[in-house]
Amino acid sequence: MSTPHTAPHITRVPAPDGMAASPAYSHVVWGTGRFVAVSGQCAFDEQGAVVGAGDALAQARQVFANLRRCLAAAGADFSDVVKLTYYVTDVAHLAAARTARAEALPPEALPASSAVQVTALVHPDLLLEIEAFAIVGDAKA
Repeated sequence: MSTPHTAPHITRVPAPDGMAASPAYSHVVWGTGRFVAVSGQCAFDEQGAVVGAGDALAQARQVFANLRRCLAAAGADFSDVVKLTYYVTDVAHLAAARTARAEALPPEALPASSAVQVTALVHPDLLLEIEAFAIVGDAKA
């Protein structure tokens, strides 16, 4: 897999004036092009089985692999992502999600992000779910 890069049709503002920058996300992201919404992805394999029961990092890696596949189906990649929303059953799982995200996105391509702790997901073995919004530039459209 090639390393994603900052897409020329997307502007990321890590820290607006008067705000502290975060190493984990950009405060503001905007772009021009075709909007793509990717439903929340969980750690399911091609057969619908849970990958990595009890292992947040294995699940996060599977989720990012699934997000990559969904983005590709829309002609997008991680450089086009402008927003990620993390749903975790325990805030401690965010560290694993950040590790998997760092493997998929370079620090200069961080999208806006939100994280929410939930009591449960669609399957009892799931620890996290991530949805993505992307904007595909004219060159990819």
